[in-house]
Amino acid sequence: MTSDELWSYAEIARHINVQPETVRNYRRHGLLPDPDVIDGSSHPRWYPDTVRAWARNRPRHR
Repeated sequence: MTSDELWSYAEIARHINVQPETVRNYRRHGLLPDPDVIDGSSHPRWYPDTVRAWARNRPRHR
């Protein structure tokens, strides 16, 4: 698995059309799935399929 196959906050934000800080807040509040990988710099990363499944099932904001 290469880093191109893992998503950071920025890629998740682009996928769901929000700002990266919003995704960080989702994680802080337990609304984002646990990271699939924590890279060597302690940055969380997710597989695209993990994010897509979460995005399909996440509550829609008002």
